[in-house]
Amino acid sequence: MRLDKLLGELNIGTRSEVKKLITKGRISVNGSIVTKPDEKVDEESALITYEGREYRYKKFSFYMLNKPEGILTANTDSDTPTIMDLLPKELRNTHFSIGRLDKDTTGLIIVCNDGELVHRLLSPKKHVDKKYLVTIEKPLNDTDIKTLENGVDIGEKNLTAQSKVEIIDENNIYLTIHEGKFHQIKRMLKAVDNNVLALKRISLGGVSLDRNLQSGQYRELTDQEIKTLYEN
Repeated sequence: MRLDKLLGELNIGTRSEVKKLITKGRISVNGSIVTKPDEKVDEESALITYEGREYRYKKFSFYMLNKPEGILTANTDSDTPTIMDLLPKELRNTHFSIGRLDKDTTGLIIVCNDGELVHRLLSPKKHVDKKYLVTIEKPLNDTDIKTLENGVDIGEKNLTAQSKVEIIDENNIYLTIHEGKFHQIKRMLKAVDNNVLALKRISLGGVSLDRNLQSGQYRELTDQEIKTLYEN
């Protein structure tokens, strides 16, 4: 792969930016400075060094974001900030979120550039777990819990798939679902005469939101977290 293209893939900069870095001798490959942008390198084995930091090429990359309220789950929008405004700008045209969160919903968003994995995890046939912390208007009774877990009528042809309710206290529950219907959790609680006051996704496909990530912060997924996604 051309060195300038590789540096772009590593999100070091745009094609024009990395060309300048290379010609100025600020990039080394396997310990040697390279000054030609079109220099061919083996991306599988090359160790790139820039400003004291080492980079290795990975075909796919994965990021975890703690989404704040008021942010759209989209790559671009002319009026409202999106999740990509919180991530490195170089990801905007190459990475996509695994599922969506409503504008007023917070918590775990995972973005990656493996389109096949995204498609597979979003397939209704996969029944991928999505766990939410839900703040509700009033306590659930036993009948409410049974209804939510066994399937509830939210105005569609079929009842919702089976879910799992875990009571934290009178106004907070964990709710694990396997679907991703429009405003699904809000509609489920409405169906048992309740209302959602706050909603936060805390896990997706076995990957949990890092408790050290503040609202609006992100980090790359660990190798184990990536493995967990592929095992779904």
